[in-house]
Amino acid sequence: MSETKALRLSLYASLLVGALGVVWGLLADSRVVLFDGVFTVFGTALSGLSLLASWAAGLEPDERYPFGREAVIPVAIVVQGAALTGTLVFAAFDSVSLLLSGGTDAAPLSVIGYGLVTLVVALGVGFGLPRLAPRSELAAAEAAQWRAGALLSGIIAVGAAAAAAAAALGWHHVVPYADPVLVLIAVAVLAPVPWRLLLSGGREIMEAAPPASVRAVIDEAAAAASAQFGLGEPIIRATKLGRRLYVEVDYIVEPGKWDVSDEDSVRRALIGALQPLGYEIWASVELTTDAELAT
Repeated sequence: MSETKALRLSLYASLLVGALGVVWGLLADSRVVLFDGVFTVFGTALSGLSLLASWAAGLEPDERYPFGREAVIPVAIVVQGAALTGTLVFAAFDSVSLLLSGGTDAAPLSVIGYGLVTLVVALGVGFGLPRLAPRSELAAAEAAQWRAGALLSGIIAVGAAAAAAAAALGWHHVVPYADPVLVLIAVAVLAPVPWRLLLSGGREIMEAAPPASVRAVIDEAAAAASAQFGLGEPIIRATKLGRRLYVEVDYIVEPGKWDVSDEDSVRRALIGALQPLGYEIWASVELTTDAELAT
C-alpha cells in the first residue's frame, strides 16, 4: 500500500535525523540542534501513530464498528498537533530561561554543518512523501512536518553562520545568545504546523463540511443528476472522515411519479460522478414528497 510505504519512509528518516540531532546537539553543546533532534524523535513516535491509524482505518467494518474505523485518522492527526504544540511550548520556555541566564556556548560551524545535512534530508522526504501517496492525508501531514523541518534546518544554518560572522567581527558577547534565539525562531516557524493539524483533524471529528474543492465537485454532481433526471434543486449534506466521503442528497418530488428504482439510478449517477475524487464514497439519495423530511 502506497500510504504504508510513505509512512514507513517518514518513520525511518525521522529515526535517522532524530538520533543524529540528539548526538550532534550534545557534542556541539547546541540547544537548537538538540531541540531539532528531540523534536524529530518525538515526530518518530507520531509517525508510528500514523502507521497504526492507517492500519486501523483499513480494517473491514464489523458488528462492533459497522461504519469502519475511519475516524481514527483525524483523531491521530489531532494527537499529532497537540503533541507538537506541547513540544514547542516547552522549547520556548526553555529558551527564554536560557536567555535570562546568559545564553550558552555552542560551536557555530558545527551547527552550520548540521543544518545543511538535515536540510537535504528534510527536503527529500518532504517532497517525496506526496509522490508515494498523493491521496493520503496522513502522508500529507507527515510531509508538512518535513517541509517545516527543512525550513527550520535552513534557519539553523543561516543563524549559525550569522553567529560565526559575529564572532569573526569580535562581537563575542552576542554569540552565547544566538542558540536560544534560534530556538525561539524555530518555534515561531514550526507553530503553524500543529495548528493546521489541529484545525483539519478537529473539523473532521466535528463532522464539518468537506474542503471547498471537494464540495464544489459534490455540488456539480448533484446539479448534473438534477438535470439528467428532471429533478429540482438538491438539498446537500456532506462531510469527510479520513479517506471516506459521506454525501446525502435529498430531492423534493411530486407524489406518484417516482419509485425506488429511480432513486437507485440517481444514486448510482451521483456515486459515479464522485469516484474521481479518490475517496471511499458513502452516498445516499432520498426522493421525498415531504419537504419537512428533507430539512
